[in-house]
Amino acid sequence: MAEQMIERAIIMAAGIGQRLRPVTLATPKPLVKVNGVRMIDTLITALHINHIHEIYVVVGYRKEQFYEWAKQYDGVHLIENPWYNTCNNIASLYVAREHLGNAIIMDGDQIIHTPAILHQEFTHSGYSCAWTDEPTNEWLLTIKENIVTKCSRTGGAGGWQLFSVSRWTKEDGQRLKMHLEQEFMERKNRDIYWDDVALFCHPANYQLGIYPIHFGDIIEIDSLAELCEADPTYKSGEYRA
Repeated sequence: MAEQMIERAIIMAAGIGQRLRPVTLATPKPLVKVNGVRMIDTLITALHINHIHEIYVVVGYRKEQFYEWAKQYDGVHLIENPWYNTCNNIASLYVAREHLGNAIIMDGDQIIHTPAILHQEFTHSGYSCAWTDEPTNEWLLTIKENIVTKCSRTGGAGGWQLFSVSRWTKEDGQRLKMHLEQEFMERKNRDIYWDDVALFCHPANYQLGIYPIHFGDIIEIDSLAELCEADPTYKSGEYRA
C-alpha cells in the first residue's frame, strides 16, 4: 500500500546538449521537437495526467526560450542554474534543493510514452528501472531484498538498468539536500552527476529501491543518432526549432 504521495516534480533542463549538435545550437535540448512534440512537453503532459502540477524546471542554456515556453502552463516554475556551463548536473539539483521532499526528479531530454510510470503513489525512494539480460553501457543497479546494493556506471548484463526518473520521500529529500550542500559547496565536488551523491558519495545513508518499468515506456535521447532514430526527419539535416 502506498505510504507517500508525490507532491512536486523537478525537471533538469539546464544542459547545453552538446551531443545533439547542430540541432541544439539554437534550441535547448528539452525543447527539441520529436515527431512534432517538444520532449519536455511529454513530461509535463504525463505529470499532469498523474495529478502532479507543482513543477520546477531547472534552466541554464538558452534559458530565455524556457521563459517563453513556460507561459503555456500553470504551475511550472523556472529555477536558473548559473553554473550550467561550468559544472556537472549536480549544480542543477543543488539550485532546486529546497523542493526535494516527496518529489520526482526527471531529465528534460526524455520522452514519456507510458504516463503511468509517473504514478503519484509511492512507498520508498528509488529509481525507475528496466530489467536487462543483454549487455548495456548504461548505469546498472544490483538489488538484494528490494534494496539497491550496488551501482555500475559502466553497465554490464543481468541487472536493472537505471532511467533518469527517481522518487524521494520527505526524509530522504532532506538528506539529499544536506548531502548536496556538503558535496557542492563545502567539498567543491562539482564534476559529478547529482545521482552520485546518494549512490556513491553517501550510500550508507539511503535505502533506495526500484520501480520496475519496461523498455519503451520512456526514451532517453542522448545523441544525434538516437534523435534521428526516434524522428527520421532529422536525417535530412533540416533542423527545426
